[in-house]
Amino acid sequence: MNVNDLLQELGFSDYEARAYVALIGAGVSNGYEVAKAAGMPRANVYTVLERLVERGGARRLDTADGVRYAAVKPEQLLRRLDRRHRRTLEAVEKALTALEHADEAAPVFNLRNYAELMAQARAVIDGANKELLVGIQPPEAAALADHLREARERGVAITTLCMQACGAECGGCQGRIHRYDLAPARDGRWLLLVDDECRALAGEVTDAGASAVVTRQRQIVDLIAAYIRQSLALAILTDDVGDQFEGLLSGPARDALNALQPEGDFLARLSDITGKKLTDVHNRS
Repeated sequence: MNVNDLLQELGFSDYEARAYVALIGAGVSNGYEVAKAAGMPRANVYTVLERLVERGGARRLDTADGVRYAAVKPEQLLRRLDRRHRRTLEAVEKALTALEHADEAAPVFNLRNYAELMAQARAVIDGANKELLVGIQPPEAAALADHLREARERGVAITTLCMQACGAECGGCQGRIHRYDLAPARDGRWLLLVDDECRALAGEVTDAGASAVVTRQRQIVDLIAAYIRQSLALAILTDDVGDQFEGLLSGPARDALNALQPEGDFLARLSDITGKKLTDVHNRS
């Protein structure tokens, strides 16, 4: 595409593009000189030049010899156009968003295989602008490493829960990395992602295949984000005060927490998560 065509892609008319290119080449000119250089009718040239002034592509100069015109420097024009287009796009986005039915529930998409799971995982990571919560295990961390690294490099704040509690850095996890044994007890691996509190993916990979959901539905996004945050909070607190855990739990509190655990032993589960031997004075004989 030549420069006239490119300017028309930015919203210039054919004559406006010709006039701007003519002014760039000829410098300060009157209407007759612009019409001649641009190959356009003299009857139209002043109307075109005034529109070019309004668009920010030219300046009008009142001289002793009459009105003359000068092109605005290309870099200044392009900065102005960039700001204008950005404002327009933001306004269009707000207007279109306002047209959406507020009471319409966000869909939940079911993913049925590993390829779909990983494609959607990459999309969630690439779509993050400010924050990304990650619950992951080594195979998926390795597969998504490039996308996670790119997200971190563009300024996304990443919090990663390494659910396999790897003893050494694998190179896949990014951001603030926390290693705790929070992988599912049954066979299989989990992959959890939440971007900007707006979209969530929850997937499971087993020998039989993979399945997952991805959605912007508020309740699901909040639940997955809460699972990652609260699991990390519990693990970090236990890791920090585990040696002082003895006697901190009342009998009713211990019984209530034990009842929430499938194995019936809350402290044993915390020991598994942190790798520390935790005891409670109420359990002593």
